[in-house]
Amino acid sequence: MSDNTIAAAILGVLEGLTEFIPVSSTGHILLAGHFLGFDSPGRSFEVLIQLGALLAILGVYSARIIQILSAAPHDPAARRFVGAVLLAFTPAVVIGLLAHGFIKSVLFETPVLIAVMLILGGIVLLWVDRRADHPVYARAEDFPLSMAFKIGLFQCLAMIPGVSRSGATIVGGLLLGADKRSAAEFSFFLAMPTMLGAFALDLFKNRDILDASALGNIAVGFVAALLSALVVVRWLLNYVSQHGYALFGWWRIVVGSVVLLALWAGW
Repeated sequence: MSDNTIAAAILGVLEGLTEFIPVSSTGHILLAGHFLGFDSPGRSFEVLIQLGALLAILGVYSARIIQILSAAPHDPAARRFVGAVLLAFTPAVVIGLLAHGFIKSVLFETPVLIAVMLILGGIVLLWVDRRADHPVYARAEDFPLSMAFKIGLFQCLAMIPGVSRSGATIVGGLLLGADKRSAAEFSFFLAMPTMLGAFALDLFKNRDILDASALGNIAVGFVAALLSALVVVRWLLNYVSQHGYALFGWWRIVVGSVVLLALWAGW
């Protein structure tokens, strides 16, 4: 087994563990890949292995997804929730299509920026977690369409690696009146079209540069991400309901600070 394959497995596990918690999975695997010397043509590996994490959440939520989609033709509440998720997804489509090249070629290649965003995001998460004590909404299905769209705007901040897709949407939900569990749950549902769209766009953009070696590493990372994400998805909602998001805020600050020190030391 090559060093690159071992690194792909490590990064896949890291992707699955961090995708749905507000610490920036992309930021973590980009930084880990930097220090491991991992070679990723077109930075496609970091995006494409997210499909493993996506399949994990689809598996965990399959019964609920089927229930919502089956009820949508005759249940206005189910239709509204599907519409809310798709509406929240729309801003990411626009920004992703317009800025894909800049994000991959510039932002993905700037470790200092990623570390700084981890620290700043951790501070924001700690602040929001402490003030989110009078929620208006306890169920993701009850979010108004206007609120869903605003959460989608927050999600666009995660185009900057280190911000965190789940972190941005959770912070947006908390600021707009969601309780801690429903903010995480809406983030889960919004992840489905967002991650699928990012996967399809990146696969199309990089179809000509993905050779057998790259595809093999992606397959290894995909399986590792799927298995580790299954653990996190089942655990996260109960954890944040009881303990909030402070742990993840502190984690971001510590990791970002350690990375800045390592970069300053020339690692």
